[in-house]
Amino acid sequence: MQEDQDQNNTNQELYEHYRLVADKGQKPLRIDKYLVNKLDVSRNKIQNAADAGNILVNDKPVKSNYKIKPGDVVSIVMAYPPREVELMPENIPLDIVYEDEDLVVVNKEAGMVVHPGIGHYSGTLINALLYYLKDLPGFKEGEERPGLVHRIDKNTSGLLVVAKNGIALNKLARQFYEKTTHREYVALVWGSLRKKEGTITGHIGRNLKNRKVMQVFPAEDRGKDAVTHYKVMEDLYYVSFLKCWLETGRTHQIRIHFKYIHHPLFNDAEYGGDKILKGTPTSKYKQFINNCFEILPRQALHAKTLGFTHPSTGKYMHFDSGVPDDMQQVIDKWRNYTANRNPEA
Repeated sequence: MQEDQDQNNTNQELYEHYRLVADKGQKPLRIDKYLVNKLDVSRNKIQNAADAGNILVNDKPVKSNYKIKPGDVVSIVMAYPPREVELMPENIPLDIVYEDEDLVVVNKEAGMVVHPGIGHYSGTLINALLYYLKDLPGFKEGEERPGLVHRIDKNTSGLLVVAKNGIALNKLARQFYEKTTHREYVALVWGSLRKKEGTITGHIGRNLKNRKVMQVFPAEDRGKDAVTHYKVMEDLYYVSFLKCWLETGRTHQIRIHFKYIHHPLFNDAEYGGDKILKGTPTSKYKQFINNCFEILPRQALHAKTLGFTHPSTGKYMHFDSGVPDDMQQVIDKWRNYTANRNPEA
């Protein structure tokens, strides 16, 4: 049960960071030694990646003692794209929910980008973690996406797990790839859903006209399959408060899937939820909606729960976070509005 975003992002596919083809005259050699010779990376990092199944030969995971053969196609894959910008440490406060020698669980506030990219070169979660964990070998200035195994969108709040060492990074990344983690979201969407429990399906890919947003493609020849489950917890007449979880982790999956079924997230500017979609637009009602938008100047989406197997102990870890104050205030306003609503409105 899961979703990212962002970024994330989140998305739980593996990205190819390196690809090499062994020469025709290649002599048998352990793959860890082969990669150390070919790449500017330590043998320890190579072995950690192999232990987690992130080194592929001819598209199949291999261990570090695999003997390379002529013509072998070697890939090193990770749950995040290759580096785009140089990363710098910044002293930014973080809401640390849990921490041990292997990982940190952070409750990310809305408005914080997870990773630097075009238009967001500072003030991100990764910039903050580079400072907070600056004494660890994997978090030195300039490191490539240190500890990151999944993401959530800038304006989505909620829980993220970050690895503090290479073994934890690879083992956690593998869990996200194999969809064995548990992530549950809460959201406020426009409208009253006919089915109070359901599943949304539809292939998701980049919008053909605007690459910054996603869209659902009815045909299977475009985009990637995506499955979102939901359950309505509270019907508030013109909006619904619900929880949802995912079988897949496509970029903007929850946001685009609910738009697809004509119930965009409340105040989601990118997917049409930042306007009045339900209710009679009287001046009083318009003012009520505007007040809600001012309290919650973002999409109403929060990554509330997070579960995974600890990379060292094998123990199942489960974390739950409260609904953030901006969302809770708007939910309370809708409860009050529904309780006092004029049936003619």
